[in-house]
Amino acid sequence: MSSSATPVPRRARITQGFTFEAAHFLPHVPETHRCRRMHGHSYRVDLTLEGPVDAVTGFVVDFFDVEAAFGPVLKQLDHYCLNEVEGLENPTAEIIAAWIWDRVKPVLPLLSSVRVYETPFSFAEFDGD
Repeated sequence: MSSSATPVPRRARITQGFTFEAAHFLPHVPETHRCRRMHGHSYRVDLTLEGPVDAVTGFVVDFFDVEAAFGPVLKQLDHYCLNEVEGLENPTAEIIAAWIWDRVKPVLPLLSSVRVYETPFSFAEFDGD
């Protein structure tokens, strides 16, 4: 067995996923569009952070700290009608991702992207631009 430790990477990217249940409708699509009607999703949110790896902890950011930072935001979304949440009057996946970014980035400055999945195969990703 080798006595040399595995070197700590200089930089890394981590992603932590979360889920929430919510209803919404899209008020700016045609009346005939199916998303104009109230419906729900089992949303998934992936928060990706990128930065230097701490030489002592081996973390970019502790996953516990990511969960603690996102918890209050998640509580504003889970089991609500998203159209009634301030800033989400037109709650497309793109707008939800940017809304989450605006609330999480100040608390997690290494945040590099937010992905919001409406289905297992459909997501919008926002990286601050």
